[in-house]
Amino acid sequence: MTPLRPTTVARAADTGTRGRSAARRSLRRHWQLYLMLAVPLLWFVVFKYVPMVNAVIAFKQYNVVDGIWGSDWVGLANFQRFFDNPVFGRIVSNTFILSVYAVLAGFPVPIVLALAINEVRLRFFARTVQLVTYAPFFISTVIIVSMTILVLSPRIGLLSDVFGFFGADQPNVLGDPDAFRHVYVWTDVWQTAGYSAVIYLAALAGIDPTLYEAARVDGANRLQKIIAVDLPGIAPTAVIILILGVGNVMSLGFEKAFLLQNPLNLSQSEVIATYTYKVGLINADFSLASAIGLFNSAINLVLLVTVNRVAKRVTGSGLW
Repeated sequence: MTPLRPTTVARAADTGTRGRSAARRSLRRHWQLYLMLAVPLLWFVVFKYVPMVNAVIAFKQYNVVDGIWGSDWVGLANFQRFFDNPVFGRIVSNTFILSVYAVLAGFPVPIVLALAINEVRLRFFARTVQLVTYAPFFISTVIIVSMTILVLSPRIGLLSDVFGFFGADQPNVLGDPDAFRHVYVWTDVWQTAGYSAVIYLAALAGIDPTLYEAARVDGANRLQKIIAVDLPGIAPTAVIILILGVGNVMSLGFEKAFLLQNPLNLSQSEVIATYTYKVGLINADFSLASAIGLFNSAINLVLLVTVNRVAKRVTGSGLW
């Protein structure tokens, strides 16, 4: 190993001293901002990072009497139980397919909606459309599922009345396993598209107006302006949202899948979140439930890092 020259060591020490001095000056000058930053940072530490210590239960045979730290270590036995379970392949594939379907269906709709609202010249109409599409985001998942059942129920649903009016038998959509994914995804798109469109509208508002003037001088019509100015302008925002969506591809919301679940559609509605609930809270097997949750989080982390790296290489935009 080549020893460092005295001049190199002195230069490094001088750089470190200047860095610490700059940090102290910044702290004295902007102490209010650092104080504001400390509050959410403390919240994350207390409520997000400290509880992660208890994830060690996934590597133990949890015993209520001995507690988490007094229970016996079992290594990866809980993960092996999950991998050997006959339902492992089915619930992982159900979760993956449903999540990818949700990302693919939910990603372009808010972009199209934002571009359409941005092109409307009648501002009252644009704001009305924005309000109507934005409002479902504030409806709770329980209400959304209740509305879905009221429409699609084969006995009391609105669709049943329509089919009955024409003398036809209504298919049991809620009990059809093949229909579960479509019901789940498109009700989710309806609920969240308006909220996501607001983010793209904010990105569109930040585009330099001179680009529109240049497009107008060049004789571009509306469609050409969208392709040449709007889409490149919102591309970094779209990439970030896509990365976040793919990073959570295995983290489906528990409530909606559980509430839409019934014995008839269980073959496709059983996902990791609902299975973890049944294992952990109904069967009281906390170690296995924690192992499943940890496995799910690890898959999400790998997907997030991979997609972020690919996005940075392809588009130059990424989370870090």
